[in-house]
Amino acid sequence: MTTEFTDLNLHPELVRAVTERGYASPTPIQAAMIPVMLTGVDVVGQAQTGTGKTAAFALPLLNNLQPNEKHIQSLVLAPTRELALQVAESIREYGQFCNVRVLAVYGGAAYMPQITQLRRGVDVVVGTPGRLMDLMRKNVLDIGGVHTVVLDEADEMLSMGFVEDIETILAKTPAERQTALFSATMPAEIRRLADKYMRDPQSIAIERDQMTSAQIEQRYYFVNLGQKTAALTRLFEMEDITSALIFVHTRAETGELASELTRRGYPSEALNGDLSQDARERTLNRFRGGQVKVLVATDVAARGLDIDDISHVFNYELPHDPEIYIHRIGRTGRAGKTGIAITLVAPREKRRLRQVEGLTRQKLKEAPVPTEEDIRALREEKLIEKFRVWLGRGRCKSERLLVEQLVAEGHDPLDVAAVAMKIVRSDEKQRPIATVTVVEEPKPRAFERAFERSERYKGGRGERPRFGDRGGASPRAFGRASHEPGMVRLSLRLGKEHGIRPNDIVGAIAGCADIPGAVIGKITIQERNSMVDVPENLVGKVLAKAADAQIRKQPMGLQKA
Repeated sequence: MTTEFTDLNLHPELVRAVTERGYASPTPIQAAMIPVMLTGVDVVGQAQTGTGKTAAFALPLLNNLQPNEKHIQSLVLAPTRELALQVAESIREYGQFCNVRVLAVYGGAAYMPQITQLRRGVDVVVGTPGRLMDLMRKNVLDIGGVHTVVLDEADEMLSMGFVEDIETILAKTPAERQTALFSATMPAEIRRLADKYMRDPQSIAIERDQMTSAQIEQRYYFVNLGQKTAALTRLFEMEDITSALIFVHTRAETGELASELTRRGYPSEALNGDLSQDARERTLNRFRGGQVKVLVATDVAARGLDIDDISHVFNYELPHDPEIYIHRIGRTGRAGKTGIAITLVAPREKRRLRQVEGLTRQKLKEAPVPTEEDIRALREEKLIEKFRVWLGRGRCKSERLLVEQLVAEGHDPLDVAAVAMKIVRSDEKQRPIATVTVVEEPKPRAFERAFERSERYKGGRGERPRFGDRGGASPRAFGRASHEPGMVRLSLRLGKEHGIRPNDIVGAIAGCADIPGAVIGKITIQERNSMVDVPENLVGKVLAKAADAQIRKQPMGLQKA
């Protein structure tokens, strides 16, 4: 019997949030872990990254929060800042209808924004051991009222030398707390930690099967963030596509990408939650019937899509949860047919790619983006083949008479044939080959390299390197041109003296321009102004919609740097 999220005794608000993210049924770790954690007992979960374990602890954690509490109720420890940010964002999304206050704390970022938010009140803190210890020493992080502690990727934290910090942190929490420990492996040190700090923990281990069909060829292309559409159109030229489903994150992106592909000569339609049921059915019927070859969809809108003839699935953006990747690509390679799943990966999405590979237990094949020479050669090959077919048919009597007329007028037969080919190729003008540059991954800034060394060798303890009062590179090191190809630098006339934080900038731009916050790049906050990188293809939209936006009732004054 299949378990549904509605069977797990979760609050309706949590079930709604899960459903809107595109999930219908819990994964094995979720189905096993959630009912146990809801009872409040300690639990040890052995599961790999990417098996859905974040939701396995986030949902019961949120379910057990008490309203109107003035202290931190739950604490999640993570080994890296990237994982801390990812887990915090997932908890926010699952708790979007519960008014939950979540804060991620991690090294390498300024203290004051984290301290300010702690003083305002937080329900759930997700952090790396080193920064959590720092904030505890500064007497701004009080975990004396915590009732749930989660140790995520515990084996990774131990391998990074955080065991003493973890023990110190656990010792500051109430003895009657609930503790959940997640680890891919169970070395002796993990078992010792569980024996010492957990009360009769229940153990749940999940074995993973091969999770993707052998009928599906999986490839990824490494591209700059602002050049994904260009790379996509190049792939459209080279792939033998009978029907394609392209996944993006938001409703707005479905319309924008479908319009852009149509403008570039690849007729596409959007499938999103804004469509009425009748409009959705008409779109799907056109897709099934072959009148439309390309659909651009969100995960939620594609739920229940049961079509066996999809030749290609494109991940324009990798999903935040690797489980979603499995659902996406499973829409090709059906009914005994082969299928192709192609993923466009920007530098900042590499971690997500590794999570997908860990979940599927398959190494995705990296392929080079087709060059202009590749595309021109294929166009010419197709043109020649088309002429060969018609020459073989011999059904061009009326056209031959026209050619004979032109030859009689003194035109060279080869010139006539060349002109005929040129006319046939005129549609290529509607499909110019978009520019794609070599990916240049940004080098870590000096403070990041120093901090990583500090974290690795000092276990998060000791003095942090100081490169200015925000723990970042000096303002002069942040030029007026973006360091990352495909990104454009914008400036705004608010800075430290106005009390703004990076998440204020992300929230204001993403909210006004209706774009995902994840696509916003590097941010630096100086004394009286700030700068932010946005994808080149979104600059016009951002400037048009966010130029007059405000942060804390203060105009941003957004413009090109």
